[in-house]
Amino acid sequence: MWIWQQQEWPDFVWDHIRITPLLRQIQFNQGLLLGKIGTESVSQWTLDTMIANIVHSSAIEGETLNALSVRSSLANKLGVSEENPYPTTAQTDGLADITLDALQNWQQPLRLTRILDWHALLFPSNQAVFNPVIGGKLRGDEPMQVVSGRLDKPTVHFEAPPRDTLDQSLTEFIEWFNQSRKQADLDPLVRAAITHLWFVTLHPLDDGNGRITRLLTDLALAQAEHRSIHFYTMSVSILERRKAYYAILESTQQDGLDITPWLLWFLDTLNDAIQHTLNSIEQTTAKTQFWRRVDQRLLTPALTTEHVKVLNRLLDGDFNDGISSSQYQKVAEVSRATATRHLAQLVEQQCLVKTGAGGRSTRYVLLVLVKS
Repeated sequence: MWIWQQQEWPDFVWDHIRITPLLRQIQFNQGLLLGKIGTESVSQWTLDTMIANIVHSSAIEGETLNALSVRSSLANKLGVSEENPYPTTAQTDGLADITLDALQNWQQPLRLTRILDWHALLFPSNQAVFNPVIGGKLRGDEPMQVVSGRLDKPTVHFEAPPRDTLDQSLTEFIEWFNQSRKQADLDPLVRAAITHLWFVTLHPLDDGNGRITRLLTDLALAQAEHRSIHFYTMSVSILERRKAYYAILESTQQDGLDITPWLLWFLDTLNDAIQHTLNSIEQTTAKTQFWRRVDQRLLTPALTTEHVKVLNRLLDGDFNDGISSSQYQKVAEVSRATATRHLAQLVEQQCLVKTGAGGRSTRYVLLVLVKS
Protein backbone atom coordinates (compact mmCIF):
# COMPACT_ATOMS: atom_id res chain seq x y z
CA MET A 1 0.00 0.00 0.00
CA TRP A 2 1.31 3.43 -0.97
CA ILE A 3 1.22 6.27 1.54
CA TRP A 4 -1.44 8.14 -0.45
CA GLN A 5 -3.71 5.08 -0.19
CA GLN A 6 -3.86 5.37 3.60
CA GLN A 7 -7.37 6.23 4.77
CA GLU A 8 -6.23 9.33 6.68
CA TRP A 9 -3.94 10.66 3.90
CA PRO A 10 -2.56 13.35 4.03
CA ASP A 11 -2.87 13.73 7.82
CA PHE A 12 0.78 13.13 8.63
CA VAL A 13 1.96 12.43 12.18
CA TRP A 14 5.44 12.48 13.72
CA ASP A 15 7.38 12.20 16.95
CA HIS A 16 7.95 15.78 18.12
CA ILE A 17 10.43 14.71 20.81
CA ARG A 18 12.74 13.02 18.29
CA ILE A 19 12.91 15.94 15.87
CA THR A 20 13.16 18.78 18.42
CA PRO A 21 16.96 18.55 18.97
CA LEU A 22 17.56 18.83 15.22
CA LEU A 23 15.22 21.79 14.90
CA ARG A 24 17.11 23.59 17.66
CA GLN A 25 20.47 22.82 16.06
CA ILE A 26 19.31 24.15 12.70
CA GLN A 27 17.94 27.33 14.22
CA PHE A 28 21.22 27.85 16.09
CA ASN A 29 23.25 27.33 12.91
CA GLN A 30 20.96 29.65 10.94
CA GLY A 31 21.70 32.37 13.48
CA LEU A 32 25.43 31.68 13.25
CA LEU A 33 25.26 31.88 9.47
CA LEU A 34 23.49 35.24 9.42
CA GLY A 35 26.06 36.60 11.86
CA LYS A 36 29.03 35.45 9.79
CA ILE A 37 27.96 36.83 6.40
CA GLY A 38 29.40 40.32 6.04
CA THR A 39 27.24 42.92 4.31
CA GLU A 40 29.91 43.34 1.63
CA SER A 41 29.68 39.62 0.82
CA VAL A 42 25.90 39.29 0.55
CA SER A 43 25.64 39.77 -3.24
CA GLN A 44 28.41 37.29 -4.03
CA TRP A 45 27.15 34.66 -1.58
CA THR A 46 23.60 35.07 -2.93
CA LEU A 47 24.73 34.56 -6.52
CA ASP A 48 26.99 31.62 -5.68
CA THR A 49 24.25 29.93 -3.64
CA MET A 50 21.66 30.20 -6.41
CA ILE A 51 24.12 28.89 -9.00
CA ALA A 52 24.93 25.90 -6.81
CA ASN A 53 21.24 25.31 -6.17
CA ILE A 54 20.31 25.24 -9.86
CA VAL A 55 23.29 23.15 -10.99
CA HIS A 56 23.03 20.59 -8.19
CA SER A 57 19.24 20.22 -8.37
CA SER A 58 19.59 19.29 -12.04
CA ALA A 59 22.53 17.00 -11.25
CA ILE A 60 20.33 15.03 -8.82
CA GLU A 61 18.22 14.10 -11.86
CA GLY A 62 21.32 13.22 -13.89
CA GLU A 63 21.34 16.42 -15.96
CA THR A 64 24.57 18.40 -16.31
CA LEU A 65 24.25 22.16 -16.71
CA ASN A 66 26.93 24.62 -17.72
CA ALA A 67 27.58 26.55 -14.49
CA LEU A 68 29.00 29.53 -16.41
CA SER A 69 25.82 29.82 -18.46
CA VAL A 70 23.73 29.59 -15.28
CA ARG A 71 25.89 32.30 -13.68
CA SER A 72 25.41 34.66 -16.64
CA SER A 73 21.64 34.07 -16.68
CA LEU A 74 21.38 34.87 -12.97
CA ALA A 75 23.74 37.84 -13.26
CA ASN A 76 21.58 39.30 -16.04
CA LYS A 77 18.41 38.93 -13.96
CA LEU A 78 20.07 40.39 -10.86
CA GLY A 79 21.74 43.26 -12.72
CA VAL A 80 25.22 42.06 -11.78
CA SER A 81 27.91 43.03 -14.29
CA GLU A 82 30.35 40.37 -15.50
CA GLU A 83 33.74 40.95 -17.07
CA ASN A 84 33.42 37.93 -19.37
CA PRO A 85 29.74 36.94 -19.63
CA TYR A 86 29.07 33.43 -20.91
CA PRO A 87 26.37 32.72 -23.53
CA THR A 88 23.04 31.85 -21.95
CA THR A 89 20.32 29.49 -23.16
CA ALA A 90 16.54 29.46 -22.92
CA GLN A 91 16.90 26.72 -20.33
CA THR A 92 19.37 28.56 -18.07
CA ASP A 93 17.37 31.79 -18.41
CA GLY A 94 14.25 29.88 -17.41
CA LEU A 95 15.97 28.26 -14.44
CA ALA A 96 17.16 31.68 -13.30
CA ASP A 97 13.61 33.05 -13.57
CA ILE A 98 11.95 30.30 -11.54
CA THR A 99 14.66 30.32 -8.86
CA LEU A 100 14.35 34.07 -8.42
CA ASP A 101 10.56 33.86 -8.39
CA ALA A 102 10.59 31.23 -5.64
CA LEU A 103 13.01 33.20 -3.47
CA GLN A 104 12.22 36.84 -4.16
CA ASN A 105 8.44 36.46 -4.31
CA TRP A 106 8.17 34.30 -1.21
CA GLN A 107 5.33 36.40 0.18
CA GLN A 108 3.09 35.70 -2.82
CA PRO A 109 0.50 32.92 -2.39
CA LEU A 110 1.05 29.69 -4.28
CA ARG A 111 -1.20 29.02 -7.26
CA LEU A 112 -1.33 26.09 -9.68
CA THR A 113 -0.64 28.52 -12.52
CA ARG A 114 2.61 29.50 -10.82
CA ILE A 115 3.74 25.87 -10.60
CA LEU A 116 2.85 25.29 -14.26
CA ASP A 117 4.66 28.49 -15.28
CA TRP A 118 7.78 27.16 -13.53
CA HIS A 119 7.37 23.87 -15.37
CA ALA A 120 7.06 25.66 -18.73
CA LEU A 121 10.31 27.53 -18.05
CA LEU A 122 11.96 24.28 -16.97
CA PHE A 123 11.06 22.71 -20.33
CA PRO A 124 11.22 25.51 -22.96
CA SER A 125 9.44 24.73 -26.22
CA ASN A 126 12.58 25.26 -28.33
CA GLN A 127 14.16 22.24 -26.60
CA ALA A 128 11.31 19.86 -27.41
CA VAL A 129 13.51 18.04 -29.94
CA PHE A 130 15.85 16.98 -27.15
CA ASN A 131 13.14 16.42 -24.54
CA PRO A 132 9.57 15.67 -25.71
CA VAL A 133 8.05 16.82 -22.40
CA ILE A 134 5.52 19.61 -22.92
CA GLY A 135 6.14 22.22 -20.27
CA GLY A 136 3.34 23.83 -18.31
CA LYS A 137 0.95 20.85 -18.36
CA LEU A 138 -0.07 18.25 -15.80
CA ARG A 139 0.65 14.62 -16.60
CA GLY A 140 -1.64 12.52 -18.75
CA ASP A 141 -3.93 9.60 -17.95
CA GLU A 142 -1.25 6.90 -18.02
CA PRO A 143 -0.17 5.49 -14.64
CA MET A 144 2.79 7.44 -13.23
CA GLN A 145 5.39 5.02 -11.90
CA VAL A 146 8.99 5.33 -10.75
CA VAL A 147 10.69 2.19 -12.06
CA SER A 148 14.13 0.71 -12.58
CA GLY A 149 15.62 -2.48 -13.98
CA ARG A 150 14.77 -4.41 -17.13
CA LEU A 151 11.92 -3.34 -19.39
CA ASP A 152 10.36 -6.82 -19.25
CA LYS A 153 10.79 -7.10 -15.46
CA PRO A 154 10.77 -3.58 -14.03
CA THR A 155 11.01 -2.85 -10.33
CA VAL A 156 8.28 -0.40 -9.31
CA HIS A 157 9.64 1.87 -6.58
CA PHE A 158 6.58 4.09 -6.43
CA GLU A 159 3.25 4.69 -8.12
CA ALA A 160 1.66 8.13 -7.91
CA PRO A 161 -2.04 8.77 -7.28
CA PRO A 162 -4.25 8.23 -10.36
CA ARG A 163 -4.86 11.11 -12.76
CA ASP A 164 -8.57 11.38 -11.99
CA THR A 165 -7.81 12.39 -8.39
CA LEU A 166 -4.87 14.67 -9.19
CA ASP A 167 -6.69 17.98 -9.65
CA GLN A 168 -8.44 17.70 -6.30
CA SER A 169 -5.22 16.52 -4.62
CA LEU A 170 -3.30 19.52 -5.97
CA THR A 171 -6.02 21.89 -4.83
CA GLU A 172 -5.81 20.38 -1.35
CA PHE A 173 -2.01 20.64 -1.30
CA ILE A 174 -1.97 24.27 -2.47
CA GLU A 175 -4.64 25.29 0.04
CA TRP A 176 -2.64 23.63 2.82
CA PHE A 177 0.58 25.30 1.65
CA ASN A 178 -0.96 28.77 1.76
CA GLN A 179 -2.89 28.31 5.00
CA SER A 180 -0.14 26.49 6.95
CA ARG A 181 2.12 29.56 6.84
CA LYS A 182 -0.04 30.97 9.63
CA GLN A 183 -0.31 27.69 11.57
CA ALA A 184 1.29 28.47 14.93
CA ASP A 185 1.69 24.85 16.02
CA LEU A 186 3.54 23.78 12.85
CA ASP A 187 7.27 24.46 12.82
CA PRO A 188 8.13 26.17 9.49
CA LEU A 189 11.04 23.78 8.89
CA VAL A 190 8.74 20.79 9.37
CA ARG A 191 6.35 22.51 6.95
CA ALA A 192 9.16 22.63 4.36
CA ALA A 193 9.80 18.91 4.83
CA ILE A 194 6.10 18.08 4.45
CA THR A 195 5.93 20.28 1.34
CA HIS A 196 8.75 18.27 -0.20
CA LEU A 197 7.25 14.87 0.60
CA TRP A 198 3.65 15.75 -0.27
CA PHE A 199 4.32 17.31 -3.67
CA VAL A 200 6.80 14.69 -4.86
CA THR A 201 4.30 12.00 -3.81
CA LEU A 202 1.59 13.60 -5.96
CA HIS A 203 4.08 13.54 -8.88
CA PRO A 204 1.76 15.75 -10.94
CA LEU A 205 4.04 16.31 -13.95
CA ASP A 206 5.39 14.11 -16.74
CA ASP A 207 8.94 15.14 -15.86
CA GLY A 208 10.67 17.64 -13.59
CA ASN A 209 8.78 16.62 -10.44
CA GLY A 210 11.96 16.49 -8.37
CA ARG A 211 13.18 19.91 -9.48
CA ILE A 212 9.80 21.57 -8.94
CA THR A 213 9.59 19.84 -5.55
CA ARG A 214 12.95 21.26 -4.49
CA LEU A 215 11.88 24.68 -5.78
CA LEU A 216 8.76 24.54 -3.60
CA THR A 217 10.99 23.49 -0.71
CA ASP A 218 13.15 26.56 -1.30
CA LEU A 219 10.01 28.69 -1.31
CA ALA A 220 8.89 27.15 2.00
CA LEU A 221 12.34 27.74 3.51
CA ALA A 222 12.31 31.38 2.35
CA GLN A 223 8.93 31.75 4.02
CA ALA A 224 10.30 30.09 7.15
CA GLU A 225 13.10 32.66 7.36
CA HIS A 226 10.95 35.61 6.19
CA ARG A 227 13.67 36.61 3.76
CA SER A 228 14.41 36.20 0.05
CA ILE A 229 18.04 35.32 0.68
CA HIS A 230 19.45 32.24 2.31
CA PHE A 231 23.07 31.36 1.96
CA TYR A 232 22.83 27.59 1.79
CA THR A 233 21.47 25.13 -0.73
CA MET A 234 19.90 21.81 0.17
CA SER A 235 20.46 20.48 -3.35
CA VAL A 236 24.22 20.26 -2.73
CA SER A 237 23.71 18.07 0.33
CA ILE A 238 20.94 16.04 -1.33
CA LEU A 239 23.22 15.29 -4.28
CA GLU A 240 25.92 14.08 -1.89
CA ARG A 241 23.31 11.81 -0.30
CA ARG A 242 21.47 11.00 -3.52
CA LYS A 243 21.20 7.26 -2.93
CA ALA A 244 19.91 7.81 0.61
CA TYR A 245 17.52 10.50 -0.69
CA TYR A 246 15.76 8.10 -3.02
CA ALA A 247 15.85 5.33 -0.41
CA ILE A 248 14.15 7.43 2.29
CA LEU A 249 11.53 8.67 -0.19
CA GLU A 250 10.80 5.12 -1.31
CA SER A 251 10.50 3.75 2.22
CA THR A 252 8.34 6.68 3.34
CA GLN A 253 6.02 6.43 0.34
CA GLN A 254 5.52 2.71 1.00
CA ASP A 255 4.77 3.19 4.69
CA GLY A 256 2.11 4.68 6.93
CA LEU A 257 1.49 8.30 7.82
CA ASP A 258 4.13 8.50 10.57
CA ILE A 259 6.80 10.47 8.70
CA THR A 260 9.30 10.81 11.56
CA PRO A 261 12.12 9.02 9.64
CA TRP A 262 11.61 11.36 6.66
CA LEU A 263 11.63 14.44 8.88
CA LEU A 264 14.83 13.30 10.60
CA TRP A 265 16.52 12.73 7.24
CA PHE A 266 15.31 16.02 5.78
CA LEU A 267 16.29 18.09 8.81
CA ASP A 268 19.69 16.42 9.09
CA THR A 269 20.32 17.16 5.40
CA LEU A 270 19.19 20.77 5.87
CA ASN A 271 21.54 21.14 8.83
CA ASP A 272 24.35 19.65 6.75
CA ALA A 273 23.69 22.23 4.00
CA ILE A 274 23.94 25.09 6.50
CA GLN A 275 27.08 23.57 8.00
CA HIS A 276 28.60 23.38 4.50
CA THR A 277 28.22 27.14 4.16
CA LEU A 278 29.56 27.79 7.66
CA ASN A 279 32.64 25.73 6.81
CA SER A 280 33.08 27.64 3.54
CA ILE A 281 32.86 30.97 5.36
CA GLU A 282 35.42 29.84 7.93
CA GLN A 283 37.72 28.70 5.13
CA THR A 284 37.32 32.01 3.28
CA THR A 285 37.91 33.98 6.48
CA ALA A 286 41.03 31.97 7.30
CA LYS A 287 42.32 32.54 3.77
CA THR A 288 41.74 36.29 4.01
CA GLN A 289 43.42 36.48 7.41
CA PHE A 290 46.37 34.44 6.16
CA TRP A 291 47.09 36.75 3.23
CA ARG A 292 46.51 39.84 5.37
CA ARG A 293 49.17 38.67 7.82
CA VAL A 294 51.49 37.82 4.95
CA ASP A 295 51.04 41.38 3.63
CA GLN A 296 51.62 42.84 7.09
CA ARG A 297 54.92 41.00 7.33
CA LEU A 298 55.88 42.34 3.89
CA LEU A 299 56.37 38.82 2.57
CA THR A 300 54.28 39.19 -0.57
CA PRO A 301 57.10 40.48 -2.82
CA ALA A 302 59.26 37.53 -1.74
CA LEU A 303 56.65 34.97 -2.78
CA THR A 304 56.80 33.55 -6.28
CA THR A 305 53.80 32.76 -8.46
CA GLU A 306 54.35 29.09 -7.63
CA HIS A 307 54.40 29.87 -3.90
CA VAL A 308 51.06 31.66 -4.12
CA LYS A 309 49.47 28.95 -6.26
CA VAL A 310 50.38 26.19 -3.80
CA LEU A 311 49.45 28.22 -0.73
CA ASN A 312 46.02 28.94 -2.21
CA ARG A 313 45.50 25.25 -2.92
CA LEU A 314 46.37 24.48 0.70
CA LEU A 315 44.07 27.24 1.94
CA ASP A 316 41.26 25.79 -0.19
CA GLY A 317 41.66 22.51 1.68
CA ASP A 318 42.99 20.46 -1.22
CA PHE A 319 45.70 18.82 0.90
CA ASN A 320 44.23 18.23 4.34
CA ASP A 321 47.22 16.15 5.47
CA GLY A 322 49.74 18.64 4.14
CA ILE A 323 51.63 18.69 0.87
CA SER A 324 54.69 16.60 0.02
CA SER A 325 57.63 17.68 -2.09
CA SER A 326 56.45 15.55 -5.02
CA GLN A 327 52.94 17.03 -4.80
CA TYR A 328 54.38 20.54 -4.73
CA GLN A 329 56.40 19.67 -7.82
CA LYS A 330 53.26 18.61 -9.72
CA VAL A 331 51.04 21.49 -8.58
CA ALA A 332 53.64 24.21 -9.15
CA GLU A 333 55.00 22.52 -12.30
CA VAL A 334 58.62 22.91 -11.20
CA SER A 335 61.61 20.60 -10.92
CA ARG A 336 62.24 18.42 -7.87
CA ALA A 337 65.13 20.62 -6.74
CA THR A 338 63.03 23.79 -7.12
CA ALA A 339 60.16 22.22 -5.16
CA THR A 340 62.52 21.37 -2.29
CA ARG A 341 63.95 24.90 -2.31
CA HIS A 342 60.51 26.54 -2.45
CA LEU A 343 59.23 24.49 0.48
CA ALA A 344 62.28 25.41 2.54
CA GLN A 345 61.65 29.08 1.75
CA LEU A 346 58.00 28.84 2.82
CA VAL A 347 59.04 27.22 6.10
CA GLU A 348 61.63 29.96 6.68
CA GLN A 349 59.01 32.62 5.95
CA GLN A 350 56.65 30.97 8.48
CA CYS A 351 53.99 30.16 5.91
CA LEU A 352 54.39 26.39 6.28
CA VAL A 353 55.46 23.99 9.00
CA LYS A 354 57.41 20.82 8.28
CA THR A 355 55.93 17.64 9.78
CA GLY A 356 56.62 13.91 9.64
CA ALA A 357 59.58 11.69 10.40
CA GLY A 358 61.48 12.67 7.28
CA GLY A 359 61.90 11.23 3.81
CA ARG A 360 58.70 10.32 1.97
CA SER A 361 56.59 10.86 5.09
CA THR A 362 57.53 14.55 5.23
CA ARG A 363 54.57 16.88 4.80
CA TYR A 364 54.26 20.64 4.87
CA VAL A 365 51.17 22.11 6.50
CA LEU A 366 49.88 25.65 6.71
CA LEU A 367 50.82 27.83 9.63
CA VAL A 368 47.38 29.45 9.41
CA LEU A 369 48.06 32.08 12.03
CA VAL A 370 51.16 33.76 10.69
CA LYS A 371 52.49 35.94 13.48
CA SER A 372 53.12 39.54 12.59
